[in-house]
Amino acid sequence: MSNVNRCSWCGNDPLYVKYHDTEWGVPERDSQKLFAKLLLDGAQAGLSWITILRKRDGYYRAFDGFDPEKIARYSDAKLDELMLNPEIVRNRLKIRSVRQNARAYLKLAEAGVSFSDYLWGFVGGETIVNRWKSSGDVPTTSKEAESMSRGLKKAGFSFVGPTIVYAFMQAVGMVDDHISTCFRHRG
Repeated sequence: MSNVNRCSWCGNDPLYVKYHDTEWGVPERDSQKLFAKLLLDGAQAGLSWITILRKRDGYYRAFDGFDPEKIARYSDAKLDELMLNPEIVRNRLKIRSVRQNARAYLKLAEAGVSFSDYLWGFVGGETIVNRWKSSGDVPTTSKEAESMSRGLKKAGFSFVGPTIVYAFMQAVGMVDDHISTCFRHRG
């Protein structure tokens, strides 16, 4: 698909192009998959997404497939062990946040709150379709992302600032920020 119009951010890296073409912006409604994607976006903070994308399989191995029940029970020793794992970004705060976020996720579930419904509620349950002419027009946050960030922080999540949350919203299809000439744009 070399003669296809794409968003410029994915460049020519085959892994990045595949991610753009098959995943980025596809609406995700599964609570546990949304949880995993939110954690991966938190891991990205201060880094490029391609770094996390290349380590994604390692993250799934290191964090028990992002099973919140298992992660919530991680001991401090287990978190220290993860600091030695070269398959993930070895940042103590980011690693500790995974356990904290798993506990916050479970707390919502125990209260009868579907994580998917909770998150999609910030966009009224539907994808926000933008019509940007170039990647340079795409914002790094939105009022919905700021609201979601506040809600997640209040619920006990960390590494969920508005910029991280907006990138997450783009990735899981809550926002369609493919440029208008991209073959993946819904418009």
